[in-house]
Formats: sequence, structure tokens, C-alpha cells
Amino acid sequence: MIADFRSLYSHAFVRIGSCVPRTRAADVKANLSETIRLAQQADAAKAALLVFPELGLSAYAIDDLLLQDALLDAVERAIDQLVVASRDLFPVLIVGAPLRHAGALFNTAVVIHRGSVLGAVPKTYLPNYREFYEKRHFMSGAGVRTAQIQVAGREAPFGIDLLFRSSGSVEFTFHVEICEDFWAPVPPSTLAALAGAEVLINLSASNITIGKADTRRLLCASQSARAIAAYAYSAAGPGESTTDLAWDGHAAIYEYGDQLAESERFAPDSVLITAEVDLGRIRQERMRFNTFGDCAREQAGQATAFRCASFRLDRPDGTVPLARAIERFPFVPSNSEKLREHAYEAYNIQVQGLATRLMATGIERAVIGVSGGLDSTQALIVAARAMDRLGLPRTNVLAYTLPGFATSDATKGNAWALMQALGVTAVEIDIRPAARQMLADLGHAFARGEPAYDVTFENVQAGLRTDYLFRLANQHRGLVVGTGDLSELALGWCTYGVGDHMSHYNVNASVAKTLIQHLIRFVAASGEVSEQTVRVLRAILDTEISPELVPADAGGAIQSSEQVVGPYALQDFNLFYLTRYGYRPSKIAYLAHHAWGDTERGAWPANIPKARQRAYSLAEIREWLALFLRRFFANQFKRSAVPNGPKISSGGSLSPRGDWRAPSDASADVWLKELFENVPGQ
Repeated sequence: MIADFRSLYSHAFVRIGSCVPRTRAADVKANLSETIRLAQQADAAKAALLVFPELGLSAYAIDDLLLQDALLDAVERAIDQLVVASRDLFPVLIVGAPLRHAGALFNTAVVIHRGSVLGAVPKTYLPNYREFYEKRHFMSGAGVRTAQIQVAGREAPFGIDLLFRSSGSVEFTFHVEICEDFWAPVPPSTLAALAGAEVLINLSASNITIGKADTRRLLCASQSARAIAAYAYSAAGPGESTTDLAWDGHAAIYEYGDQLAESERFAPDSVLITAEVDLGRIRQERMRFNTFGDCAREQAGQATAFRCASFRLDRPDGTVPLARAIERFPFVPSNSEKLREHAYEAYNIQVQGLATRLMATGIERAVIGVSGGLDSTQALIVAARAMDRLGLPRTNVLAYTLPGFATSDATKGNAWALMQALGVTAVEIDIRPAARQMLADLGHAFARGEPAYDVTFENVQAGLRTDYLFRLANQHRGLVVGTGDLSELALGWCTYGVGDHMSHYNVNASVAKTLIQHLIRFVAASGEVSEQTVRVLRAILDTEISPELVPADAGGAIQSSEQVVGPYALQDFNLFYLTRYGYRPSKIAYLAHHAWGDTERGAWPANIPKARQRAYSLAEIREWLALFLRRFFANQFKRSAVPNGPKISSGGSLSPRGDWRAPSDASADVWLKELFENVPGQ
């Protein structure tokens, strides 16, 4: 059992803080007091790491006062007091200070933890252009390696070759650079990341001019993405001298290109922000992204030049809850603007994929089965739009509704209404006579009048529908467009071979069920379809997800897919984190509980009705995740033989030619054992 399942520190997260203290120019005592106050706040928040701005103990914009012995002595005394204060504090503190060494003055970052100075890092690149003239005061740290420095009466490692690594139960490695260092073409943190640093720290002053904040964001985001790391940034703010410059107090934390937190700029007082960095994500991405490893090996000579300053950071006692936002729908962003962009791209990837395949084969007709459900609706819309793009009539889409023993009037009516609204060729073929004949030939009990609704009964219908479509494609020289989605493929919720598993080209192959719902909403709101089509699409969105292969029960309840395979919202969540990041089941359950445990926590994607905004308990999440794992492993054989179809999202594809390759006879036992041992039952 994980020590504390509900604590973020039990799941490879680490909370990082970045702060902007209100300083006073050359008032070291006041600056120290504010530094300690913010450190105590970070301690209460159980942040593991806290970064302060460049030269924060003295203030940055103090010009030639930096060369005054009285000031430098005061800074040394302040560091001593901060080291003593750190004995009772959880976080590692990284503060900016001017330090004397070997007859020169260096602009440094001093790393402090639990009563010790772990090391001091000098700034490498000293700006000496426009408003900057740091070379007037400081010596560059370039070339300073394997050195030691006296800091407040303590000897500590000194140089640009330092990595700081925790050997405690909170394991991570970080690197420190200062301001201009990350504006350089090759930032020091690049080599540090290749040498193993997962968290990159930047102490900055960075005066503000119009548009400069966007450049900082760009640099933080790009460096964190390129280095596959977290990047924490802190820039000077209120209290710095405004003789010639101004300061906006910009703090930000990024992870692999994503902004996790950002401070209010131009705040009148001190600011502290925190964010939880997912070290598991960083480590997984580095393992998967082989280019990172290749580059690390190519730069091995420089990467091995780093020294490691070790310290011990253990998980704090008690539960430290996760504050980070976790999307309920990893395939469907809750941000409306981003959702529209994703839907636009997904829809056009599907259309382009099908249009290209039709052109490549010289085929001008698409054959598709239309059930009145979500998947076939999206596939039919895509097929119609592909014809538009190719300059062909929509009547070249040969759409067939193929009612079986459980087809409802509502879904058949929706199928007909959609086909007519889109202007495609619409035909109905009743498969029940052929199904009865096949069941009779098989000696099935249903043919004798018994209510035997087993898998054979279901698959006879599913297989016949696909069989008809392939033969119709032969007859009309058409291409069968698949409708099955990514979620069904993951769960094995498709009939293998001659069934909904197979087609000539599947436009939905890597589209999750939860995303398909929003793609349909996107099309309905796009203005590209008629009001009649919009009404039909809304009716389809309101219909229960069902394969409609088994007749409704005595109470009139139809066959529900989600009662068998689980809620698609949860199963898409499980699919994303298992295949995209390779997380252990306990972490997936932890994230799912954070995302789904409370309807009021976090944002919902647009257009999800309030009635459908529900929560899941940890017990439910555990139960459905166990089912997911069993079905996912047991149905790999279906994924080993799938038709072509375009990859849609970063969540990946399950095609053996794409993101996912696995043996068809692998066991889920390891994953189930990890789940049951480490996730509480309630």
C-alpha cells in the first residue's frame, strides 16, 4: 500500500514555488525578513522547492552599491541567518546574492536546505548592452568548475557544473541558472537536462518593457518543452529601484511546454505561486522520446562534467492534496477556445484522410453503415465533407441503415433524417431475414423461438451488416468507411473480422468516444450544415449509447454499452494515461479521483448538460479501471489487425503501425496486482 494514497508526494509529483518578494534597494535586513516570511508560507504549503529573484537579498537595481563592502558583509550575515532559519523548513530555498570569491564578485544563486548551504551557482552570461552593464560589477561564472566557496563562514561547492539531487523519498534533480543564461542560444540548463536535471530553475531580475513578458513565456515554455523538464522562473518586482527601469514581478512555472502557474504581474506586494510538477510525466517522456536520449549520448562529454550536490528530501507527514487541475476529459479540453481548435483540427484530419485515400485509390464512392448513433454520424459527416472537398456530389456517399432485431424507431428515424439532411444516397436493408437464416443454419436457440441473446446472436447481426457493406462496395466500386472509435477498440467492444472491427478506411480509428461527441457538437455549431441537420445531430447526442443488438427488456430498457464496458468518460481517461504516459494503475486512479471525485472541482467542457455532470467515488474508479485493464489486455488481438485510419490526437493511436504495439497474449496480472495493492477500496 502506498504510504498515503491521497498525497501528491506518493505519486511522483513535487510541489514547486516561485515567489516575488517586495524588496527594498540595498536594505538587506528587510529583504531577508521578507524572504523568510515567504519561505515559511511555502513550508506551510509543503512546497519542496522555492525560488527567489536574482540578487534578491540585496536587490538588483542598486548599481555601484554592489561593490560596497558594507553591503556584501550584510548579505553574508543574511545568508547565515537564512541557513539557520531553514533548519525547520521543508523546502529547498534558492536565493540570489552577490558573493565574493577569489578576488572577484559573482552574481550567484545560493541553494540552502535544512541548515546547510548545498552550493552556489554563478551567472554565466552577463548582459552588457542597452540598459544592462553587469560586467561593470560582476565576473562571469563561465569556466568555474569543481570550485569551492566560503559562504557565511561555510564551505560549499561553487560553479556552473552543479546539479542538486535529492536522495530521499522525494527523488528529483534540479539545476539553477540566472536570468540572461536562458536568453543565450545554448542555455546552461540544456546540458544540465541532458545530464539528468528534471527541474530547471531561473532566478531573474528582468526589467519590464512592452511585450517582454510574452518573450519570457516563450522562452520558459520552449526550454521546458525542448529539455522535457519543468521550468520555474522568478523575476524582480515591487521595491526595486525605478530610477531608469520598471519591474513587473513575473513568476511562472512550466512543465514540458505547458504553463502550470503564473503570478499576477505588477502586484503591489509580495507574491508566491505554487504548482505541482509531474515528475512521472517528465521521466516517461524522456524514455519515449529517443531523440532526447540520442542527444544526451552525443553530448555525454559535457554532461558528465557536472557534479552532484546531494541532499535528502522526504515526503512530509500527512496528506498533501493535489491542487493541480486535471482535465476530466484528456481528449477534450475544458477551455472553449482550445476545444474549438482541437475539434477543427480533428474534423479536418478525418476529412483530409478520407479524401486522400479516395484520390489515391481512384475510387469515387464511399459506402457506410448508418445506425443513428454517435460514431456513424461523425463518419457520415466526414464522408459527405470529403466529397465536397473532392468536388464530387454527396450522392456518391452510399449510406445504408441496416436495422436488426433491436433497432429502435428513434435511432432508425435519426439515421434516415441525417442521411436526408446531408443529401447522400440513402438506402435501407433489413438484415433480420438473413440473420434468422444464419441463426437457423447454426442451430441457434433463437431460431427455435427462445430468447437466447448471447454473443453469437449479437455477432451474427454485426457481422452481416459489415458483410453487406463490403459486398455493396464490390457492387458499386466503393470504399467502405469504418465507424468504430478508439474507445471501442481499446475495450474490445467491436466484432472481430467481418464485423464493425473491419473496413477499407476508418476515419474514427483514433478518435475517443468522448471526443466524437464534441466533434458532432462542433459540426452542429459550425454553420456548415443546415438547421435540419443541426436538429438531427442534437437528437443523436441525446440518445443512449447502445449497439442495439439485444432487444429491450420487459421494462423497456435498451442495451447499454456503458453498463457493460463502463462509463466512456472514465475509460477514455484510463486509456489516455495508460497508453500515452504508461502510468501505473494506482497513479491513474489517483488522477481520476482528483478529476472525477467532485463535480464542483475543475472546469467542464462546454455544452455538457448539468444533468450529465456526475462524480465517481474511488471505489467506482477502482472497479472500472480493473475492468478496463482486463478488457484492454484481452483484446489486443483485435488491435493487431485494424484498417488504416489517420492519427488524430496526441493521446495516440492503437494501430500496430502507430503508437501502440503489444503482444496479443500478454497478461494484465501485473497491472491488476498494482491496482489492488495500492488503491484503497473506498
